Amino acid sequence: MNLTYTPEEEDFRARLREWLGKVLPTLPAKPSPDDWPGRRAYDLGWQRTLYDAGYADVHWDASPTVRLIFLEETEKAGAPYVGANFVGLLHAGPTIAAEGTPAQRERWLPPILRGEEAWCQGFSEPDAGSDLASLRTRARRDGDHYLVSGSKIWTSHAEAADWCELLVRTDPRAPRHGGITWLAMPMDAPGVTVRPLRTLAGSAEFAEVFLDDVPVPVANRVGEENDGWRVTMVTLSFERGTAFVGEVVACRRVLGELAREARANGRWDDPALRRRLGRLNADFLALWRLTQWNVSEAQATGGVPGVGGSVFKLRYSHARQELYDAAADVLGPDALDLGRPWTLDRLSSLSYTIAAGTSQIQRNIVAERILGLPKGR
Repeated sequence: MNLTYTPEEEDFRARLREWLGKVLPTLPAKPSPDDWPGRRAYDLGWQRTLYDAGYADVHWDASPTVRLIFLEETEKAGAPYVGANFVGLLHAGPTIAAEGTPAQRERWLPPILRGEEAWCQGFSEPDAGSDLASLRTRARRDGDHYLVSGSKIWTSHAEAADWCELLVRTDPRAPRHGGITWLAMPMDAPGVTVRPLRTLAGSAEFAEVFLDDVPVPVANRVGEENDGWRVTMVTLSFERGTAFVGEVVACRRVLGELAREARANGRWDDPALRRRLGRLNADFLALWRLTQWNVSEAQATGGVPGVGGSVFKLRYSHARQELYDAAADVLGPDALDLGRPWTLDRLSSLSYTIAAGTSQIQRNIVAERILGLPKGR
């Protein structure tokens, strides 16, 4: 494992940092969180800016280390978050790059990179969230199409998406993990109904998606029929391995801001709070080193993150919740004011032990695939 950077990688960092310093002051104001057309246009516009500057391909054409540098520097500089591009850039795109045919890569990757198409994730269902292999959305073959019926829930950015990375059951008689297929479904296909879901923080980041005999071309299948579970593990390895890199950097920045706020409002005099913030500082430093380790491993094994991503996801989810609980202690009664910094972040942090695989699932993965413990009965 090598946690140092080469001269070429440090040169990339310096050029990126200089470019960000020039372009970020020229960006328009961010739209309201409830303005999804505006948010989509803003997010895709930022992706186009990256594309024109030659930085759009870092998520799957660059080495994992360069990807890490890119995510670190853009977050430090306060660059726009990927937003509506999240699934396309960090989940579907890398999966298609790793598992898709040449024709599929040519069709879907350039529009994602150019900021022309957005994706959503259609994995979870009302009765198949943590137990994803229990999904029931059915796809039956009809000539050169699948006809898809069922429903999905917690579908990220469905209201702004052009495409959906969709898991379906193509063989109900096969073992649970054996009859699943990964499809790219156009969101404007007949039979697709989207109903946004409003979160505790008041925003609509997710949606229910209802599917009624939706035609999806067989050519849109990534991987072989009934091999979708293996392809899904590739998708989830990206989701858990590198998709949260920028957020670790953001949490380290927030931790410094909390320390300054505590000094300003007198809460720093509490030794228990100081110990708490010190432990969190150690936690996020360790998570950053673990991120570097995971990236180093991915670089040595062909670019796909390994099961170490589950270790990261497990600890990061809880550390983020603890960070914003500490923020509430720093703010005191002001922690109930939704207009104060960190209050909405505290509400959204509650979802992190569920999103991208629950902590219970991550513990099972760590136990079985890293520690070699037997499956529970």
